[in-house]
Amino acid sequence: MANLRDLGLSEYEDRAFRSLLDTGPTTAKELSRASDVPMGRIYDVLNSLETYNLVRSQTASRPKKYAPVEPDTALERLLEDKKRQLDEKAKQYEEIVDELSNQLESAEPVEEPFWTAAVGPAETVDLLVERLSAADERIVMVGSLPGRQLDLTEATDRLVDELESALQRGVEVYMLLPPSFVEAVPADVGEAYQRRLQQYDNYHYRTTEEVTSTFELIDDVEVCIEVPHPLGGSTFAVIDLKDPEFADEIYAEFEPRWQRAREIVGD
Repeated sequence: MANLRDLGLSEYEDRAFRSLLDTGPTTAKELSRASDVPMGRIYDVLNSLETYNLVRSQTASRPKKYAPVEPDTALERLLEDKKRQLDEKAKQYEEIVDELSNQLESAEPVEEPFWTAAVGPAETVDLLVERLSAADERIVMVGSLPGRQLDLTEATDRLVDELESALQRGVEVYMLLPPSFVEAVPADVGEAYQRRLQQYDNYHYRTTEEVTSTFELIDDVEVCIEVPHPLGGSTFAVIDLKDPEFADEIYAEFEPRWQRAREIVGD
């Protein structure tokens, strides 16, 4: 059950405010009795509630009386205060991330080959999106028949978001697909690619029959190889291999096919 402590009040502050709503304007002594907040703590509690702008005091009366603001007003003020705290905390985290990013980017990358893999539709999309987000210079995406692809209907939004982000930061993106792929994918998938990506000058899209596998080449040092399910259907797994020599071999096979492919220009 929710209570005012969830919005930042202490137990005593919660009890005192709820009691004020029941009693109406009252003195600290009477409120202490009604709320079971010790008399030795009641003034600190009331001062804190005034700081939150949840309580108004009548200084002209002797003894001083206290009255609560309306419940909706109190909740709105507590919520705004919580949002402000979260915004400040978010800014602190952003500053920490910026500082750590500079520190971590200064580290020398490991040159030896390294590979990892993801199995399952959700996991393969997660890995692919993660690796696309790491691209600094160039992304090459080559796709075979849709039956051997990721579930593009579900994955398109995430993939296009990441590709568009890469394009916005200046990464060159090359998309090479067979005509059969273009014809077979759902119309909304193709429209999403064309509408959002072809507006960028650094997005290049061609088609060719010389495509028999599905992979992504990232910055000429990393290759994501999509493994088809042995029984057909969507991609079974993605293997991510960081190996500049292997990436060079893949690009050497890709380049002549790209040159022979038919360029698709957006409207």
